[in-house]
Amino acid sequence: MKIAIGSDEKTHLTDHVVALVNAGGHEVSLFGPLRDEAQDWPSVAREVAEAVASGAADEGILFCWTGTGVSLAANKVPGIRAALCDEAETARGARLWNKANVLCLSLRRTSEVKAKEILEMWFSTAYMPNEVDDRCLRQIEGLEAAYRSKE
Repeated sequence: MKIAIGSDEKTHLTDHVVALVNAGGHEVSLFGPLRDEAQDWPSVAREVAEAVASGAADEGILFCWTGTGVSLAANKVPGIRAALCDEAETARGARLWNKANVLCLSLRRTSEVKAKEILEMWFSTAYMPNEVDDRCLRQIEGLEAAYRSKE
């Protein structure tokens, strides 16, 4: 799987997650300071989200200090369902019920142990189509379409 990974700063945690994703056999594309380019979190989030939305990457992983900023920015890109996850069960739910395609992590709150657990759950959980969640995802797509048509 092709995974786009970006952050507004390079840290021990980002290096650890990149190594874990690589070790999982995924093809990794780096964005922002992870590829030695200074960028603010909104532009890094946009680049990763656009890579996922365009199909250049299958999924994305984003970091910022709280994880909130990158999740807000990524979710502005149509087709992106970015989820801020601070533990494995939230990652499972985001994948299972929300068909999340971008994982957002906090540089401040995520330990290496938690990151490993979150990634394991993220990559081992798939969306399970069902009437209620399918209907909700269509509503999200409708919101995106409505705002795109106003542009």
